Amino acid sequence: MSGADIEAIKNQADSEIENVSSLDALEVLRVKYLGRKGVIVQLTGSIPGLPVEMRRIFGQQVNELKNRIISLVAEKQKTITVVSSEEAVGPVDISMPGISQELGRRHPLTQVTDEICAIFTHMGFSVVEGPEMESEYNNFTALNIPLEHPSRDVFDTFYIKSQVSSLKLQVETCDRLLLRSHTSPVQIRTMKSSKPPLAVVVPGRVYRPDAVDASHSFMFHQIEGFIVDADIKFSDLKGVLEVFARAVFGKDIKMRFRPHFFPFTEPSAEVDISCIICGGKGCSVCGKKGWLEILGSGMIHPNVFRHVGYDPKKYTGFAFGMGIERIAMLKYGINDIRLFFENDLRFLNQF
Repeated sequence: MSGADIEAIKNQADSEIENVSSLDALEVLRVKYLGRKGVIVQLTGSIPGLPVEMRRIFGQQVNELKNRIISLVAEKQKTITVVSSEEAVGPVDISMPGISQELGRRHPLTQVTDEICAIFTHMGFSVVEGPEMESEYNNFTALNIPLEHPSRDVFDTFYIKSQVSSLKLQVETCDRLLLRSHTSPVQIRTMKSSKPPLAVVVPGRVYRPDAVDASHSFMFHQIEGFIVDADIKFSDLKGVLEVFARAVFGKDIKMRFRPHFFPFTEPSAEVDISCIICGGKGCSVCGKKGWLEILGSGMIHPNVFRHVGYDPKKYTGFAFGMGIERIAMLKYGINDIRLFFENDLRFLNQF
């Protein structure tokens, strides 16, 4: 064997591999040259019979030939596979659009929640969250809601039959568990664990056994907000809510505060804005009144402070709460709350 013999084998292998047209025929050639009884093995086996000075050079040439054949076989295998695929599916039109992967997006309720939280965060509020399963004490008693109040009835609150001590909900003695009916229990939790000054907003899900219709759901979202410090006034509440309302609904809206009653605030007020549809002139959305209710508010009741260990003679504060679905429905002109929970992409893709 000599270098000329290896060159001849290389030329032959190049030609045979180049002209092969099927994977089966290519496999025959691979075995012929690279198999256990193939040409490369025979060439390697002839090395010991060569003169010593020729063995190293000849071995290098055989190794180069082997690597070349391996590379040619691999490339040819790819070529035959591609050609076979094209023949199976037909010609490929490279001008056709590819299969795009649509990116997800935030739910409109999440967008509105984030927008509201950002408004209050800019004013110095902190965002705090709490558990959705609560104690009756935090949900009602500490908020100055008496035992005879209708909201504590089983027809208005989801009570939990069995108590799970591992939940560590700081349950009072003989206290029942429930699905919170508002985000206000987080106000109690925060004031118990922190001292004034406090400025907090609390977004989250709440639950009430309401019949589902265009404006009600048994699960919905709220944002609770409150400030506690020395010498907080009702005028501070009005100023904060005015900044919020104009940021969400536009600087041209008008606001009004109507006297109301909430057990946990005194005095209490509901807040209306001029109808964003008709500009206050009266339409079907505002019931021809020209005003839309957006939230409830008031000065935190002294009894609430007593329940959390605050001195009501030293501290004052205000609180407010709103439904996220209601704000979103007013903001985007949506007339049915059920649309938020039906997972219809035709609806969700609009936001």
